[in-house]
Amino acid sequence: MSVFAGILRLARFRPEGFAEFAATPQALLNSLAPLVAFPLVGGLGELAQGNLGTALTDLLATTVALLTPLVVTEYLATRWGRGAYWLRFAVASNWCQWVLPLGVMVIVAVFWTLARVGLGLGSGVVVGAIVGLILYGIGLHWFLARQGLGLSRGRATLMVLAADLLTGALVMLPRVLAA
Repeated sequence: MSVFAGILRLARFRPEGFAEFAATPQALLNSLAPLVAFPLVGGLGELAQGNLGTALTDLLATTVALLTPLVVTEYLATRWGRGAYWLRFAVASNWCQWVLPLGVMVIVAVFWTLARVGLGLGSGVVVGAIVGLILYGIGLHWFLARQGLGLSRGRATLMVLAADLLTGALVMLPRVLAA
């Protein structure tokens, strides 16, 4: 099994990529570890600067952002009789979250390179690239739900909407209320 090969296959919407991921509790913890490590380091940096409130708020937001989709998808998968497939789906979904930050880095590198050679692009192109990446991310989540859990199009759509909207609300609402 190769996590990297699985990510590459799934990022290209090839369902055989699921075979590269183990369906074990340890594999789920392994998939969460790097997703927790980077925000944890950032939180420690805030803490070192004396920003306890910011550090705790960011750590809590990260925890909510990581766990809410897992809870929502596990609940729906079990309710729809697809619980036996959920663990592999969750592991693959966690690892595939790295596709989007890498996509952002590629976009930034391309735009930076073009600007350096004098081919600056308008803000519309930048916004278009960002919107395209967001739509790709939603499409990838939908594909993972549909193929990884064997869901119908409608149920995969409902799962993605429920997980993404609830996660967004739970992460943003405390920040909005605090402002």
